[in-house]
Amino acid sequence: MREPKSRQAVVVGGSIGGLTTALLLRDLGWDVDVFERSTRDDARGGGIVLQPDTVRWFTERSTQALENLTTSTNLVQYLGSDNHVAHREYAQWSYSSWATLHSALLRDFGVERHKRGHRAMAVTQDASTATVEFDNGSFATGDLVVFADGVNSVGRQYVSPNTPIRYSGYIGWRGLVPEHLLSSETSAVLEDSVTYALMPDSHIVMYPVPSPIKYGRTERLMNFVWYRNVPAGGQLDQFLGGGSAGILSLHPDQVPHIEVERMQIDAARDLPPAAAEVVSRCGAPYVQVVSDIRAAQMVRGRVAILGDAACAARPHAAAGTAKAAADAWSLATAIEKTDGLDRALQVWEPIQLALSAQLESRVQAMGERSQFENSWHPEDPELRFGLYGPGI
Repeated sequence: MREPKSRQAVVVGGSIGGLTTALLLRDLGWDVDVFERSTRDDARGGGIVLQPDTVRWFTERSTQALENLTTSTNLVQYLGSDNHVAHREYAQWSYSSWATLHSALLRDFGVERHKRGHRAMAVTQDASTATVEFDNGSFATGDLVVFADGVNSVGRQYVSPNTPIRYSGYIGWRGLVPEHLLSSETSAVLEDSVTYALMPDSHIVMYPVPSPIKYGRTERLMNFVWYRNVPAGGQLDQFLGGGSAGILSLHPDQVPHIEVERMQIDAARDLPPAAAEVVSRCGAPYVQVVSDIRAAQMVRGRVAILGDAACAARPHAAAGTAKAAADAWSLATAIEKTDGLDRALQVWEPIQLALSAQLESRVQAMGERSQFENSWHPEDPELRFGLYGPGI
């Protein structure tokens, strides 16, 4: 006999993967609480390339119109040093931003059982339940605990201890710029395209994303990621403010002002004019320390990890949020179609572990080609976005 559906789930991490998990479990009849460490609804995160898994909640379950949450382009292009188009091809992609997508998912889930200011500290379990302890002294117990708590996951430390964090050798400067701040010349160059520029041991990618809806309106923002090599050791430690251990990102207020100035000077020298203008117009750039993190396990008893908590792959395939959503949908399907939670988790784990391994291998190869081998060729279809493969 299938276990009753009126069970309790605890989801740790209220980002896109966590909210998708919570919504899908609630649709299966579970009582679900989401615990988020942040105390405010800030606009962290940048642009998101929308792949089928990322938007599946909105295409299949939500009443919100997906077109109100997205922008789109029809071309992929590469710019030369003088904004000359060195390569262009037809390829449709849609985009959103972290803040836009997160706000939409939270509107569907509601705020009543979305609890802010809860930083997970530890997790324990017995044969039938698991319990999370938070830094404010509170506890939450459920039949299932899902950690979707990102790259510095407490859940990963419990489920797959000693998972290595391997620095790639480069960082990503990231930011968003309102399109109305760009010159008409730059807007014309970047219009209707995801745009790349290549240079020795580096590349930049740009595409338009929507801002969160405010007063019933949204505006287009130009999202950029500029990948730049920074050797491990003293140079990286200095950049990160004296120590690189465990630091995987710098928020805008943490980035040293002198490093922003150096980056902007280099942009004017090294990037095509359109890309240089986007970078220079960004008032609050932030930094991703590009690293490889892949857990050997995603399940321990009644505790599961997903999304970046389980596999934080390099961004080159634009698949991070798609992978988190795919993990969530796969988990819900396994629970719905399998007798017993324990068995469902056993069915789910190897499928998602294999997807993590495949994605990591692919984006590692992409990063090596662009940052060290200089063998990234614009016409190569292997370099296209996609969770399951190029363009897929």
